[in-house]
Parts: sequence; structure tokens; C-alpha cells
Amino acid sequence: MKDGISGLGLVASLVPAVVTATTKGSHADLQSFNSATLIINTGAIAGDGLFVVALQESDTTTDGDFVDVAVGELLGSLPAALEASTVYKQGYKGSKRYIRAVITKTSGTSIAAGAVFVLGHPHDAPVA
Repeated sequence: MKDGISGLGLVASLVPAVVTATTKGSHADLQSFNSATLIINTGAIAGDGLFVVALQESDTTTDGDFVDVAVGELLGSLPAALEASTVYKQGYKGSKRYIRAVITKTSGTSIAAGAVFVLGHPHDAPVA
């Protein structure tokens, strides 16, 4: 059996919660890792809401330094609108040190959602 956990780091960017406004997730530090995948998990959507998610990057942890990742630095795509009770994934191949997920509320009341980064290909394994 192959070891599927010793080479992975996990960072909760958006802890699962009911989101009622645009919400910026916590950052993931990519130092010592060579790959990152964003996993979005949604639950119920109230009020016929329209919510979208974006991946942002920065060389610092300063909120104002984060910008949306250019399409050429992403692997796969996220939908134009999140659906209820669904799981999505998107890879990052950029060169910035920090990344985060941002859920933007366009309309509606709320969405239950969470975002986790799976960091892979570490410089040193096993990962704690």
C-alpha cells in the first residue's frame, strides 16, 4: 500500500460555516511545498444565492497585497456560480508564497461552505 498522507500538508482557508457576505480565507504558506490544490465543499444555499470563489496570491500576508490569480497560473477551473452540496477543486502553479480562497456573495442570503488547501510535493517529508 502506498503512503498517501506523509507528503501532504493541509491548511483550512475557510473553516466550514454559513457565509452571508464576501469572505476572505486565511492564507496558506507554500514555502517548502511544490504544489497546491484548493478544495471547496458546499452545503445548502439560502435565498437563491449566487456565490463565486476565487484563488488569490501574494508575496506577503498583508491583506491588500493579495490579488486574483491569473488564469494561466491555475489548473482546472471553478464554476461561475457555486452549486449546493458540491465539491470543487482547482490547482495552483504560480510562484507566490501565499495563497487564499475568497468567496464572493453576489446575491441571495447565505451558503454553507468551506475551503481547504492540500499542499503537496514537500521539500522534506514526512510532513507533520
